[in-house]
Amino acid sequence: MLTAPLYAVALVALAAPVASAAPPGGAADLSWDVTTVDADQSFRGLDAVDRDTAWVSGASVSGGDARVYLTKDGGDSWDDVSPAGSAGLNFRDVEAENARTATVLAIGEGEASRIYRTTDGGATWIETFRNTEPTAFYNCMDFFPGGKRGLAVSDPVAGKFRIISTDDGGQSWEVLPDAGMPDSTGEANFSASGDCLTISGRDAWFGSGGAKSRIFHSTDQGLTWAATDSTIPAGEAAGVFGLAFKNPRQGIAVGGDFAAAADGVDASATTRDGKSWTNGGDLAHLGEDAAYLRRSVVVVGESGPVGGSSVSTDGGQTWRQFSEVGFHTLDCTNDGACWAAGGRGRVGTL
Repeated sequence: MLTAPLYAVALVALAAPVASAAPPGGAADLSWDVTTVDADQSFRGLDAVDRDTAWVSGASVSGGDARVYLTKDGGDSWDDVSPAGSAGLNFRDVEAENARTATVLAIGEGEASRIYRTTDGGATWIETFRNTEPTAFYNCMDFFPGGKRGLAVSDPVAGKFRIISTDDGGQSWEVLPDAGMPDSTGEANFSASGDCLTISGRDAWFGSGGAKSRIFHSTDQGLTWAATDSTIPAGEAAGVFGLAFKNPRQGIAVGGDFAAAADGVDASATTRDGKSWTNGGDLAHLGEDAAYLRRSVVVVGESGPVGGSSVSTDGGQTWRQFSEVGFHTLDCTNDGACWAAGGRGRVGTL
Protein backbone atom coordinates (compact mmCIF):
# COMPACT_ATOMS: atom_id res chain seq x y z
CA MET A 1 0.00 0.00 0.00
CA LEU A 2 1.24 3.46 -0.89
CA THR A 3 -0.69 6.34 0.62
CA ALA A 4 -0.52 9.85 2.06
CA PRO A 5 -1.69 11.70 5.18
CA LEU A 6 -5.44 11.48 5.70
CA TYR A 7 -7.93 14.32 5.16
CA ALA A 8 -11.70 15.31 4.59
CA VAL A 9 -14.96 15.07 2.76
CA ALA A 10 -16.58 17.23 0.20
CA LEU A 11 -19.74 17.02 -1.78
CA VAL A 12 -19.63 18.83 -5.05
CA ALA A 13 -22.76 19.64 -6.99
CA LEU A 14 -21.30 20.67 -10.33
CA ALA A 15 -24.20 21.96 -12.39
CA ALA A 16 -24.06 20.18 -15.75
CA PRO A 17 -24.50 23.27 -17.92
CA VAL A 18 -21.64 25.05 -16.14
CA ALA A 19 -19.20 22.13 -16.30
CA SER A 20 -19.93 21.03 -19.85
CA ALA A 21 -20.10 24.50 -21.38
CA ALA A 22 -17.31 26.27 -19.49
CA PRO A 23 -14.29 27.03 -21.69
CA PRO A 24 -10.84 26.76 -20.09
CA GLY A 25 -10.94 30.47 -19.22
CA GLY A 26 -14.24 30.02 -17.42
CA ALA A 27 -12.87 27.59 -14.86
CA ALA A 28 -12.56 30.41 -12.34
CA ASP A 29 -16.35 30.43 -12.12
CA LEU A 30 -16.24 27.13 -10.19
CA SER A 31 -15.80 27.25 -6.41
CA TRP A 32 -16.57 25.24 -3.28
CA ASP A 33 -18.95 25.97 -0.40
CA VAL A 34 -17.61 23.81 2.43
CA THR A 35 -19.18 22.61 5.69
CA THR A 36 -18.22 19.90 8.21
CA VAL A 37 -19.76 16.42 8.46
CA ASP A 38 -17.46 14.68 10.97
CA ALA A 39 -14.23 16.41 11.94
CA ASP A 40 -12.74 13.16 13.26
CA GLN A 41 -12.98 11.39 9.91
CA SER A 42 -10.76 11.39 6.85
CA PHE A 43 -12.79 10.19 3.88
CA ARG A 44 -11.22 8.54 0.85
CA GLY A 45 -14.05 6.21 -0.11
CA LEU A 46 -16.93 7.65 -2.13
CA ASP A 47 -19.66 6.36 -4.42
CA ALA A 48 -22.35 8.66 -5.72
CA VAL A 49 -25.54 7.04 -6.99
CA ASP A 50 -27.14 10.25 -8.24
CA ARG A 51 -27.41 13.91 -7.24
CA ASP A 52 -29.44 12.93 -4.15
CA THR A 53 -27.73 9.76 -2.92
CA ALA A 54 -24.07 9.20 -2.04
CA TRP A 55 -22.00 7.09 0.33
CA VAL A 56 -18.67 8.12 1.89
CA SER A 57 -16.28 6.09 4.04
CA GLY A 58 -13.14 6.83 5.97
CA ALA A 59 -11.05 6.45 9.08
CA SER A 60 -10.75 8.20 12.42
CA VAL A 61 -7.81 10.57 12.79
CA SER A 62 -7.84 9.99 16.57
CA GLY A 63 -7.88 6.18 16.53
CA GLY A 64 -11.65 5.82 17.00
CA ASP A 65 -14.21 4.08 14.84
CA ALA A 66 -14.03 4.12 11.06
CA ARG A 67 -17.25 5.58 9.72
CA VAL A 68 -19.59 5.22 6.76
CA TYR A 69 -22.05 8.02 6.01
CA LEU A 70 -25.05 8.07 3.67
CA THR A 71 -27.02 11.01 2.31
CA LYS A 72 -30.32 10.70 0.45
CA ASP A 73 -31.14 14.40 0.21
CA GLY A 74 -28.26 15.79 -1.82
CA GLY A 75 -25.98 16.32 1.17
CA ASP A 76 -28.35 18.40 3.30
CA SER A 77 -28.06 15.69 5.96
CA TRP A 78 -25.81 12.67 6.48
CA ASP A 79 -26.67 9.52 8.43
CA ASP A 80 -23.98 7.56 10.26
CA VAL A 81 -24.57 4.00 8.97
CA SER A 82 -21.22 2.53 10.06
CA PRO A 83 -20.61 -1.18 10.71
CA ALA A 84 -20.25 -2.09 14.37
CA GLY A 85 -16.81 -2.88 15.76
CA SER A 86 -14.91 -0.65 13.33
CA ALA A 87 -12.41 0.84 15.79
CA GLY A 88 -8.97 1.00 14.21
CA LEU A 89 -10.19 0.09 10.72
CA ASN A 90 -9.70 2.25 7.65
CA PHE A 91 -12.59 2.23 5.17
CA ARG A 92 -10.83 3.42 2.00
CA ASP A 93 -13.39 2.35 -0.61
CA VAL A 94 -17.17 2.11 -0.88
CA GLU A 95 -19.12 0.83 -3.89
CA ALA A 96 -22.90 1.32 -3.92
CA GLU A 97 -25.73 -0.03 -6.07
CA ASN A 98 -28.34 2.29 -4.57
CA ALA A 99 -29.40 3.79 -1.25
CA ARG A 100 -29.78 0.33 0.32
CA THR A 101 -26.97 -1.85 -1.05
CA ALA A 102 -23.29 -1.00 -0.65
CA THR A 103 -19.93 -2.70 -0.07
CA VAL A 104 -17.03 -1.17 1.87
CA LEU A 105 -13.37 -2.16 1.88
CA ALA A 106 -11.12 -1.75 4.92
CA ILE A 107 -7.43 -1.60 4.03
CA GLY A 108 -4.37 -2.79 5.89
CA GLU A 109 -1.93 -5.63 6.30
CA GLY A 110 -3.23 -9.09 7.06
CA GLU A 111 -6.63 -9.23 8.73
CA ALA A 112 -7.00 -5.44 8.66
CA SER A 113 -8.09 -5.90 5.01
CA ARG A 114 -11.81 -6.71 5.19
CA ILE A 115 -14.98 -6.29 3.15
CA TYR A 116 -18.45 -5.55 4.57
CA ARG A 117 -21.79 -5.50 2.76
CA THR A 118 -25.21 -4.02 3.57
CA THR A 119 -28.55 -4.42 1.81
CA ASP A 120 -30.64 -2.27 4.18
CA GLY A 121 -29.00 1.12 3.93
CA GLY A 122 -26.41 0.41 6.60
CA ALA A 123 -28.80 -0.71 9.34
CA THR A 124 -26.94 -4.03 9.37
CA TRP A 125 -23.65 -5.18 7.83
CA ILE A 126 -22.17 -8.62 7.10
CA GLU A 127 -18.43 -9.20 6.92
CA THR A 128 -17.97 -11.06 3.63
CA PHE A 129 -14.16 -11.19 3.40
CA ARG A 130 -11.22 -11.10 5.78
CA ASN A 131 -7.70 -11.42 4.43
CA THR A 132 -5.64 -14.28 5.89
CA GLU A 133 -2.41 -13.68 3.94
CA PRO A 134 -0.06 -11.71 6.25
CA THR A 135 1.76 -10.00 3.38
CA ALA A 136 -1.38 -8.98 1.45
CA PHE A 137 -2.72 -5.43 1.68
CA TYR A 138 -5.94 -4.71 -0.25
CA ASN A 139 -6.32 -1.17 -1.55
CA CYS A 140 -9.42 -0.71 -3.70
CA MET A 141 -12.26 -2.52 -5.48
CA ASP A 142 -14.90 -2.08 -8.17
CA PHE A 143 -17.81 -3.93 -9.75
CA PHE A 144 -18.70 -4.73 -13.33
CA PRO A 145 -22.01 -3.48 -14.76
CA GLY A 146 -24.89 -5.35 -13.14
CA GLY A 147 -23.17 -5.44 -9.76
CA LYS A 148 -22.59 -9.21 -9.51
CA ARG A 149 -18.97 -9.57 -10.61
CA GLY A 150 -16.42 -7.52 -8.71
CA LEU A 151 -12.66 -7.32 -8.16
CA ALA A 152 -10.35 -6.04 -5.43
CA VAL A 153 -6.59 -5.61 -5.71
CA SER A 154 -3.84 -6.15 -3.12
CA ASP A 155 -0.21 -5.12 -3.11
CA PRO A 156 2.05 -7.86 -4.52
CA VAL A 157 2.31 -11.18 -2.73
CA ALA A 158 5.47 -13.09 -3.74
CA GLY A 159 6.15 -10.49 -6.45
CA LYS A 160 2.70 -10.32 -8.05
CA PHE A 161 -0.35 -8.16 -7.41
CA ARG A 162 -3.10 -10.28 -5.86
CA ILE A 163 -6.71 -10.13 -7.09
CA ILE A 164 -9.85 -11.36 -5.35
CA SER A 165 -13.19 -11.66 -7.12
CA THR A 166 -16.88 -12.05 -6.38
CA ASP A 167 -19.70 -13.34 -8.59
CA ASP A 168 -22.56 -12.75 -6.16
CA GLY A 169 -22.43 -9.00 -5.60
CA GLY A 170 -19.86 -9.12 -2.82
CA GLN A 171 -21.46 -11.81 -0.65
CA SER A 172 -18.39 -14.02 -1.05
CA TRP A 173 -14.85 -13.56 -2.44
CA GLU A 174 -12.09 -15.83 -3.72
CA VAL A 175 -8.41 -15.31 -4.54
CA LEU A 176 -7.76 -15.60 -8.27
CA PRO A 177 -4.71 -17.50 -9.59
CA ASP A 178 -1.73 -15.25 -10.31
CA ALA A 179 -0.45 -17.03 -13.44
CA GLY A 180 -1.83 -14.22 -15.61
CA MET A 181 -0.32 -11.39 -13.52
CA PRO A 182 2.99 -9.84 -14.68
CA ASP A 183 5.87 -9.67 -12.23
CA SER A 184 5.20 -6.69 -9.96
CA THR A 185 8.20 -6.78 -7.64
CA GLY A 186 8.78 -3.40 -6.01
CA GLU A 187 5.40 -1.98 -7.03
CA ALA A 188 2.35 -1.22 -4.92
CA ASN A 189 -1.08 0.38 -5.19
CA PHE A 190 -2.02 3.79 -3.80
CA SER A 191 -5.13 3.61 -1.62
CA ALA A 192 -5.45 7.36 -2.03
CA SER A 193 -8.93 7.62 -3.49
CA GLY A 194 -10.61 4.21 -3.77
CA ASP A 195 -10.11 4.43 -7.54
CA CYS A 196 -6.74 2.75 -8.01
CA LEU A 197 -8.83 -0.05 -9.59
CA THR A 198 -11.56 0.94 -12.05
CA ILE A 199 -13.96 -1.02 -14.28
CA SER A 200 -15.69 0.08 -17.47
CA GLY A 201 -17.79 -2.32 -19.50
CA ARG A 202 -16.07 -5.72 -19.50
CA ASP A 203 -12.58 -4.26 -18.89
CA ALA A 204 -10.70 -3.55 -15.66
CA TRP A 205 -7.62 -1.46 -14.92
CA PHE A 206 -5.48 -0.68 -11.87
CA GLY A 207 -2.49 1.59 -11.36
CA SER A 208 0.80 1.16 -9.57
CA GLY A 209 3.70 3.14 -8.17
CA GLY A 210 6.97 2.52 -6.41
CA ALA A 211 9.61 0.85 -8.56
CA LYS A 212 7.46 1.38 -11.66
CA SER A 213 4.43 3.49 -12.50
CA ARG A 214 2.25 1.25 -14.64
CA ILE A 215 -1.35 0.60 -15.58
CA PHE A 216 -2.56 -3.00 -15.61
CA HIS A 217 -5.42 -3.94 -17.96
CA SER A 218 -7.63 -7.04 -17.99
CA THR A 219 -10.19 -8.00 -20.64
CA ASP A 220 -11.22 -11.33 -19.05
CA GLN A 221 -12.64 -10.14 -15.73
CA GLY A 222 -9.39 -10.23 -13.82
CA LEU A 223 -7.82 -13.55 -14.83
CA THR A 224 -5.01 -12.13 -16.97
CA TRP A 225 -3.41 -8.67 -17.04
CA ALA A 226 -1.18 -6.67 -19.37
CA ALA A 227 1.01 -3.92 -17.87
CA THR A 228 1.84 -0.67 -19.68
CA ASP A 229 3.95 2.33 -18.74
CA SER A 230 1.64 5.06 -17.43
CA THR A 231 3.97 8.00 -18.36
CA ILE A 232 3.40 9.29 -14.79
CA PRO A 233 6.78 9.30 -12.94
CA ALA A 234 7.45 6.50 -10.47
CA GLY A 235 8.95 6.85 -7.01
CA GLU A 236 8.75 5.74 -3.40
CA ALA A 237 5.64 7.90 -2.95
CA ALA A 238 4.88 8.47 -6.63
CA GLY A 239 2.88 6.85 -9.39
CA VAL A 240 -0.73 6.38 -10.46
CA PHE A 241 -3.23 7.38 -7.75
CA GLY A 242 -6.58 7.15 -9.57
CA LEU A 243 -8.22 6.13 -12.84
CA ALA A 244 -11.46 7.10 -14.59
CA PHE A 245 -13.05 5.93 -17.83
CA LYS A 246 -15.71 7.52 -19.99
CA ASN A 247 -16.03 4.22 -21.85
CA PRO A 248 -13.79 1.12 -22.25
CA ARG A 249 -11.55 2.98 -24.74
CA GLN A 250 -11.37 6.54 -23.40
CA GLY A 251 -9.81 6.98 -19.99
CA ILE A 252 -7.58 9.10 -17.81
CA ALA A 253 -5.02 8.35 -15.11
CA VAL A 254 -3.82 10.85 -12.52
CA GLY A 255 -1.12 10.76 -9.91
CA GLY A 256 1.96 12.59 -8.74
CA ASP A 257 4.36 12.40 -5.85
CA PHE A 258 3.24 12.74 -2.24
CA ALA A 259 6.80 13.78 -1.39
CA ALA A 260 6.34 16.80 -3.69
CA ALA A 261 2.62 17.44 -3.51
CA ALA A 262 2.77 20.82 -5.25
CA ASP A 263 4.42 19.30 -8.33
CA GLY A 264 1.83 18.22 -10.89
CA VAL A 265 4.20 17.95 -13.85
CA ASP A 266 3.44 14.80 -15.89
CA ALA A 267 0.75 13.93 -13.33
CA SER A 268 -1.89 12.91 -15.88
CA ALA A 269 -2.11 10.44 -18.77
CA THR A 270 -4.79 9.54 -21.28
CA THR A 271 -5.78 6.56 -23.40
CA ARG A 272 -7.86 6.36 -26.57
CA ASP A 273 -7.82 2.58 -26.95
CA GLY A 274 -7.88 1.39 -23.32
CA LYS A 275 -4.45 -0.19 -23.81
CA SER A 276 -1.73 2.40 -24.50
CA TRP A 277 -1.16 5.62 -22.56
CA THR A 278 0.21 9.02 -23.54
CA ASN A 279 1.22 11.89 -21.30
CA GLY A 280 -1.55 14.42 -20.62
CA GLY A 281 -1.34 18.02 -19.52
CA ASP A 282 0.53 19.10 -16.41
CA LEU A 283 -1.50 19.76 -13.27
CA ALA A 284 -0.87 22.57 -10.78
CA HIS A 285 -1.25 20.02 -7.96
CA LEU A 286 -1.12 16.26 -7.50
CA GLY A 287 -4.11 14.30 -8.79
CA GLU A 288 -5.61 11.68 -6.51
CA ASP A 289 -8.80 11.10 -8.48
CA ALA A 290 -10.58 12.08 -11.68
CA ALA A 291 -14.12 11.87 -13.04
CA TYR A 292 -15.84 12.58 -16.33
CA LEU A 293 -18.70 15.06 -16.33
CA ARG A 294 -20.24 15.14 -19.79
CA ARG A 295 -17.58 16.77 -22.01
CA SER A 296 -15.35 17.83 -19.11
CA VAL A 297 -12.95 16.04 -16.77
CA VAL A 298 -12.49 17.08 -13.15
CA VAL A 299 -9.42 16.22 -11.05
CA VAL A 300 -8.89 16.67 -7.31
CA GLY A 301 -6.00 16.04 -4.95
CA GLU A 302 -4.73 17.03 -1.52
CA SER A 303 -1.82 16.23 0.72
CA GLY A 304 -1.73 18.15 3.97
CA PRO A 305 -2.12 21.87 3.23
CA VAL A 306 -1.31 21.38 -0.47
CA GLY A 307 -4.08 20.57 -2.90
CA GLY A 308 -6.36 21.78 -5.62
CA SER A 309 -9.20 21.12 -8.03
CA SER A 310 -8.83 21.38 -11.80
CA VAL A 311 -10.96 20.96 -14.91
CA SER A 312 -10.20 20.02 -18.51
CA THR A 313 -12.48 20.57 -21.50
CA ASP A 314 -10.20 18.83 -24.01
CA GLY A 315 -9.97 15.33 -22.59
CA GLY A 316 -7.02 15.94 -20.29
CA GLN A 317 -4.66 17.64 -22.73
CA THR A 318 -4.77 20.91 -20.80
CA TRP A 319 -5.93 21.72 -17.27
CA ARG A 320 -7.04 24.84 -15.48
CA GLN A 321 -7.06 24.96 -11.70
CA PHE A 322 -10.33 26.49 -10.49
CA SER A 323 -9.77 26.12 -6.74
CA GLU A 324 -6.98 25.67 -4.22
CA VAL A 325 -9.37 23.49 -2.22
CA GLY A 326 -8.40 19.85 -2.72
CA PHE A 327 -10.05 16.51 -2.00
CA HIS A 328 -8.98 12.88 -2.10
CA THR A 329 -11.73 11.26 -4.14
CA LEU A 330 -14.31 12.25 -6.72
CA ASP A 331 -17.40 10.83 -8.43
CA CYS A 332 -19.73 12.37 -11.02
CA THR A 333 -23.18 10.97 -11.80
CA ASN A 334 -25.27 10.54 -14.93
CA ASP A 335 -27.68 13.26 -13.81
CA GLY A 336 -24.94 15.89 -13.89
CA ALA A 337 -23.71 16.11 -10.27
CA CYS A 338 -20.17 15.68 -8.97
CA TRP A 339 -19.30 14.60 -5.44
CA ALA A 340 -15.84 14.70 -3.89
CA ALA A 341 -14.35 13.54 -0.58
CA GLY A 342 -11.30 14.64 1.34
CA GLY A 343 -10.18 15.55 4.88
CA ARG A 344 -11.11 16.98 8.27
CA GLY A 345 -14.76 16.04 7.89
CA ARG A 346 -15.58 18.74 5.34
CA VAL A 347 -18.58 18.59 3.04
CA GLY A 348 -18.92 21.12 0.28
CA THR A 349 -21.15 22.00 -2.65
CA LEU A 350 -20.33 23.95 -5.77
